[in-house]
Amino acid sequence: MPASSLPPGRRALLLAGLGGALAACSSGRPSTPNSPSGPSGPNSPNSPDSPNSSPSTSSAFPAPAAWQPGPGELQPDVKLRAVQVVEAIGGWPPGGQGVAAARQRVAALGADPGLADQGGALLADAPRAALEVVYAQYGGLLADSASVLVVCRQWLAGPDGAPVSTGSTVDVRLSSAAPRWEVTALHPADPGPAAAALGDPATRVLAQPRIALPPAAVADVRSGQVHDGALAAMLALAGTYAFEVSVVRSGHPLLVFGTNRPSDHPQGRAFDTWRIDGRAVVDPATPADLVDSFMRAAAAAGSYNVGGPRLLSGGATANQFFSDATHHDHVHAGFRG
Repeated sequence: MPASSLPPGRRALLLAGLGGALAACSSGRPSTPNSPSGPSGPNSPNSPDSPNSSPSTSSAFPAPAAWQPGPGELQPDVKLRAVQVVEAIGGWPPGGQGVAAARQRVAALGADPGLADQGGALLADAPRAALEVVYAQYGGLLADSASVLVVCRQWLAGPDGAPVSTGSTVDVRLSSAAPRWEVTALHPADPGPAAAALGDPATRVLAQPRIALPPAAVADVRSGQVHDGALAAMLALAGTYAFEVSVVRSGHPLLVFGTNRPSDHPQGRAFDTWRIDGRAVVDPATPADLVDSFMRAAAAAGSYNVGGPRLLSGGATANQFFSDATHHDHVHAGFRG
């Protein structure tokens, strides 16, 4: 819903950056201590040139570069179209807040201005905002439709003008059209409130510097709704790899895209990884054996359903490993309840 329709207390909470609700959708910690080791690319949240490498209380307001598809992307313009709509909604210059202004920015892209009404918490009532897309991952890719999961960080100007860090993941739906695919709907993440107390695996995942989680994924873990099996597997993988998670529970389609089967993600029984040891899964320059070994390690850590850019042989069951166009850009690890 637009921030102007939120209760006054919620608006104040977003602006001040205080309290549990904001902590639930913010990383809540500087990026450097929680960043995996390894080289950083131009779209990296850990890059020295990234606005996220500066403390959120810095007087300099972030000015992130627009996201661009890197090498190896399937149908990169589909991702770019989804990202451009989210960037238009979630970032604005001083005085550019509000749904009406967001509609104008979306319309300037040649997209349906009504999409701005679906921006959710990205439309917070702040006088200025900046948005950085960490990565755009496919949630589904078919011949005539797609889901792009736009993982982003956002900075809102607080009462003193200083940026307050938050963020979300938006499931952007598209349909094929000429000359460009059309964005048809937005489904922002809704992680829910933080749990009063967390178990040991969740606490350890949040403290593990070799597991990088974007804001919505941090909020998922803090909600207490992520299965212990998935959390334990993350910790096991961190013993060998430094990796960056894109999606855990919220911001993912409820159904496996193009089917009527429930996805493991909304049930807190899956996580996706888009970068391993500083190398993007989708990048053709990333060694195949790095990604393949990560997939096998995820299976050894308890995942019954591991997807990635290549179909691996072996596995405890006939279908423990799978591959398709959707998983060309990330590794999926699913767990049984």
